Parts: sequence; structure tokens; C-alpha cells
Amino acid sequence: MFRERFIEQLLRHQLDEKSDFDTLAMSLFKYQVHCNKVYKEYCDVLIGSTPNKVNEIPLLPISAFKSNDVISTSLGIDKGYYFKSSGTSSAKTSKHFVSDLNWYKQNATTLFEKSYGALDQFEILALLPSYQENDQSSLIYMMNHFIKESKNLTSRFIDFDVEKLQTVLTMPAAKKRLLLGVSYALLDLAEQIELDLSETIVMETGGMKGRRKELPRPELHVLLKTKFNVDSIHSEYGMTELMSQFYSKGNGLFDIPNSVRVSIREINDPLHQIEHGKTGLIGIIDLANIDSCAFILTEDLGKIHDNGQLEILGRLDHSDIRGCNLLYHDL
Repeated sequence: MFRERFIEQLLRHQLDEKSDFDTLAMSLFKYQVHCNKVYKEYCDVLIGSTPNKVNEIPLLPISAFKSNDVISTSLGIDKGYYFKSSGTSSAKTSKHFVSDLNWYKQNATTLFEKSYGALDQFEILALLPSYQENDQSSLIYMMNHFIKESKNLTSRFIDFDVEKLQTVLTMPAAKKRLLLGVSYALLDLAEQIELDLSETIVMETGGMKGRRKELPRPELHVLLKTKFNVDSIHSEYGMTELMSQFYSKGNGLFDIPNSVRVSIREINDPLHQIEHGKTGLIGIIDLANIDSCAFILTEDLGKIHDNGQLEILGRLDHSDIRGCNLLYHDL
């Protein structure tokens, strides 16, 4: 079957920086445009022909995951598992169908360990109060897997209790300690107590989740570095609609996995790709996204630096969209 063969090729690609991303991307496009009804209809409307190059492949606006079942598999949608994005009771949330959760775990492990080393070398503490309210959160699923793979009895999800957090975070760690938290919870903690976390990797996942006013990432990092006595704040960037994660070890600059390609698109003309150093919409080709759609136009703003790293600058203000809303309607 295509899926099994493609995963074998992708695993080899993740280990070999010289393998051909474009060949894999074109192969996956041909599969998904054939097997994914939503994506096929979108491509038919947008281009009506088969692209000759990877940079000509249409990127599906991420809003499609809120209005449709975006799925590229022969399984019925009632037979597959799906991750669900967070949102208010009145808001539409995205669904991301995944036919093989083992593949999700394998890909997430590969990307983390390539950046930080083996999971079993870590004590992992996850401070994700708002995410824990969503039992189908991809981030919660990933962190639960990481905690298990750390094989460390002290790795766990932690509640927001200042006294307990102070006790836990000031205890010596037998292994490298990773504190991963949603931004608003880390900021709340930093404002209530000063901690010496100089021996801890502090990693924020972004987002105030409506609990606090959004802060630019540089400003957030300055506050956290000062209060936690660390030289840098690490970051994780992912989303419900993707299989892969990006990691930053400081300065808000993310390394792009070699199984992912990022392009920056003109805000009012997302078909147009713009050069490095300029700000626009982030487009992502995630080759691990086999079961849904690998070709995604996000609603995040960013730019690619000359060294190839990605800087994420926040969410797009939809009141500023003009051309973008012409690209997608409920299919």
C-alpha cells in the first residue's frame, strides 16, 4: 500500500538530509489529491491541473479543518481517531484524523530526540492546565507519550499550585529536567514567585488561551528569563492540524525539520511566495501528515531568516484579510 511504502521512505529521509524532499512531496500530493475529497475539490477550483513543481502545490487553508473532515485514507471517518483543537463551546474546532496513533508517536519522538536527545534522559514536567480540559488534544497526547517514554517516575503533568510547583521545581533532578508549559501558566508562575531554574530547560508552547493579553514572544521570554534565572527560553510550535513539531532553543527562532518545508506567503495573495526576511502567512508542507493533508496554509504570521530558521510573529488579524477569504469556502 502507498501509505506503508511512503512511511518507509519518509523514515529514511528523516535520517538522510540529502534525500529528495521534492520527490516525496510530489508523490504525496498525487496520493492526497486522489484520496482526499476536500483537498481535491479545493485544488480543482484553484488550479484545475497537476502542478509541475512543489512550490506550485496548493496549500489548503487551515480553516478547512473546522468545516470539513479532511481525510486521505480509505478508512471510514467513523473508524479513525481524531485530535481536536481547543475552543469555546460556541466556536468551531478543528478535527485532525489520524489512522495510526503509533505513527504520530513515532514521528513526535523522532523530532524531539533529534533536537534534544533521548527521552529517557529527561524528567518531564508538563504544566498545561487549559489543554488538559481537552481529552483529544494532540499536545496532551504527545506529552503523555513523552512522559511514559522518559521512564522516570517523577515525570508527570503538574497542576497550577504555586506552593506545590515551588516544591517540585526546587527539588534536585536525577536527570535533565524539562518544564514545558502553556505561556499564560508560565507567566502566572513567574509573576507569583521567583525560581532558580538555571538547571532546567524551560519550554513554552505559546498561547494565552484567552486568559491573558497576548505578549510578543521576545517580551514574554525576557520576563521568564529574569524570573526563572535562565539564559534562554525554549519553545515548541505545533498545531492540531499538523503531525510535526518545531523546536526553538532560544531567541524565538525555530529549526525546521528536514521532513517539513516552510514557505512564507503574501497575506492578500497566499498563492504568492515571498522571499526570506519578509513577513507573511506561514505555509507548511508536513510530509508526516499522510492521513489528512500535508499541504497547509496556516493563520500564523512569520518570516524565514537567512540561516533558514523560522520566526513566528503571531496570529493573523482576520479583519486585515482581503484576498485570503477568496481562496476557500465550505466544500
